[in-house]
Amino acid sequence: MRILTAALLAGVMALPAAAQEISVIYLRQAVAPPPTLSNLDPVPEDLGWRGAELGLADNATTGRFLGQTWTLEEVTVPEGGDFPAAAARALERTPYLVLDAPATLQTAAADLPQATGALLFNASAPDTLLRASGCRANLLHTLPSRAMKADALMQFFTARRWTDIALIEGEAADDRAFATALDASARKFGLKIGARKTWAFDADMRRNASQEVPLFTQDLGDYDVLLVADEANDFARYIPFNTWRPRPVAGSEGLTAHAWDRVVEQWGAAQLQSRFEDLADRPMQDIDYAAWAALRSLGEAATRTKSDDPATLRSYILGPDFELAGFKGRPQTFRSWNGQMRQPMPLTHRGALVAQAPLEGFLHQRTELDTLGLDQPESGCSAFE
Repeated sequence: MRILTAALLAGVMALPAAAQEISVIYLRQAVAPPPTLSNLDPVPEDLGWRGAELGLADNATTGRFLGQTWTLEEVTVPEGGDFPAAAARALERTPYLVLDAPATLQTAAADLPQATGALLFNASAPDTLLRASGCRANLLHTLPSRAMKADALMQFFTARRWTDIALIEGEAADDRAFATALDASARKFGLKIGARKTWAFDADMRRNASQEVPLFTQDLGDYDVLLVADEANDFARYIPFNTWRPRPVAGSEGLTAHAWDRVVEQWGAAQLQSRFEDLADRPMQDIDYAAWAALRSLGEAATRTKSDDPATLRSYILGPDFELAGFKGRPQTFRSWNGQMRQPMPLTHRGALVAQAPLEGFLHQRTELDTLGLDQPESGCSAFE
């Protein structure tokens, strides 16, 4: 368990009589990582928490002049532990939680009697259902959905006129969910995924990729781009440059869509990345960014409303006046119909930024950011009405 206060992070003494006292709990469910062939990209033990910690420090920069006292605490539920019970205990102490847990557990936390009137932030679950019919009015989303990632990729394909798309998907539930999102997005943008195969190899691709992948992809026929749905990046890393036909790879490897990537350097992003690396001694990742955005959204709302009441902060965050400077070139806001944060999506490969969605030419009557993910007519979310 770790507890931080903004006054300590800011290097100043807490004011004797704070006008606003806001306590946030970062509630994490420990989950056993899936077995993978490679250990080149280990999941940091402090993933997410470090982003929240940086958000707390940023809140302190303004908060210390306004009489705000911020406290951030990390609570981790062990594997197999009772996450809803831990959420209930946390909600007895504060109405503000940042959740790092699978979607089903986040929904269970949002449905608790103690969560009535609380304000929860989803920093880790990309499930589209949480933004659709499974939405909860007290659960906002700073992590992009799978639908937003898929739409970013399809905009790029459309702009490049890559209309013939093939797909390889893994057997894990998350892989199937990503593949479903890619299918829906292709239809949305008038594209179609044609040839597709399921990756069911149990061989060690570290030794056999150059022999097995060409044979596996030979019968996909011709295509403009090969999508790979492998959220654990178990096999996707072995696909580029090993395909039967020399074609670009995208999805889980090659061209990928993110909330954040270390290769983004414009719009002040390099400064945010530098401050994060000073804090965590590693690059910022998607969940770190989502946790940072959750804390900063609370901080911005508290500063503008001069309130620490969750109903007041929620109303402001979902309202027309809220904006978050997210270091991605555009002010970021929340969709009032499902609680998803609107945000640009960097399209990158391992070495550089390729483009940023929404791409030029994809228009929307409200904001181009609403071309990414579920728009209001298609969301199916009624909890926010």
